[in-house]
Parts: sequence; structure tokens; C-alpha cells
Amino acid sequence: MRREEKQRNHGMTEMKTRQVEQMTPEFEADVEELISHYPVSKRSASLPLLHHWQNHFGFVDDTGIEWIAAKLDLTPINILELLTFYPWFRREAAGKTIIRVCRTLACAMAGSYDVKEKFCEAVGLDPHVEHHGFGSAPPTTPDGKFSVEFVECLACCGSAPVALIGDDLVENIKPSDVPAIVKNLK
Repeated sequence: MRREEKQRNHGMTEMKTRQVEQMTPEFEADVEELISHYPVSKRSASLPLLHHWQNHFGFVDDTGIEWIAAKLDLTPINILELLTFYPWFRREAAGKTIIRVCRTLACAMAGSYDVKEKFCEAVGLDPHVEHHGFGSAPPTTPDGKFSVEFVECLACCGSAPVALIGDDLVENIKPSDVPAIVKNLK
């Protein structure tokens, strides 16, 4: 993926990329198939296309916003609004392994704040850095291997605290379990 220099844009760091140049015929066929599920309004395919783009490229750059908007006969602002509203989407690359710790009531009561702090310490991140989504990547280690963030409910309240590590759900995490979990990820 071609990357150019980072520049400041309204106080946010934005990485300039040309993801659209990296699309394959298979990727475009997948997009057409996704859109076909929404025959009444292509606009309804906005979220599935954003997920598909981010799953493929790791984040959504300006060319992705423009391409998705054009594909759905929308304006780029319609896609940017979704991208910056939903905290799962990013406009910047996150770490290769993303550790998402649930922070809603059951997990918080069971110790998720301590668990997140231990994950941050175990991978070398400042546990006090706040992250609120809105298109930005979660705190990421300098080597790009790990990102750690809080997320809302992971729907496993009965086995709190929980974390989603990559695509794997880890339940009943004790702060003392974290170093071994991270060691297995390295």
C-alpha cells in the first residue's frame, strides 16, 4: 500500500493513502454482491460496505469514502458521517492485534477497568490515554503489533469481564491472567 507523509487536518492526524488503487476484481465482485442484498435502496448497503472495506484494508481512507459514496450514488459526506459516528470504524491503521475490552456495567463491576490497564501495561501502552473512536485508531504500540481500547457490550455479561482479541472472545479475565494472554499473542 502506497503511503505518503502524514499531515495535520483540523487537529487530527490523517494518513494519506490510495487504497482504491489496491482493489482487486474479487473485492469489487464482493461489493456488487453485498449491494445486491439491498434492492430497494443501495444506501442501506453503506454499513456493510464500510465493514467490508475496513476488513480488507484495515481502515477507511479518503479514497474509500469517495469510492463507496460513488458506488451507492451518495455524497462522500454521507459515508464520512457513518465512519465518524460509529466507533468501530477507523480512518487510521490500528495494530495488527486489536484488544477490545468491554466496559459496560457487568464487565466494569467485574473489573474490566483493571483488565484494560493490565493489557495496556503488558503491551507497552499508557493505560490512561483516552480513546473515543470517531474515526481515529485506538492507542497502538510503536511497532504496530497491538492496539487496546474499550468497547461497549460484547454480550457476555454472565462471564464478565470479557475482551475481544482479534476475532476471539476471552471470558472471565482476571488482571493476573493478562500477561499470559499477551505472551501467547506475541
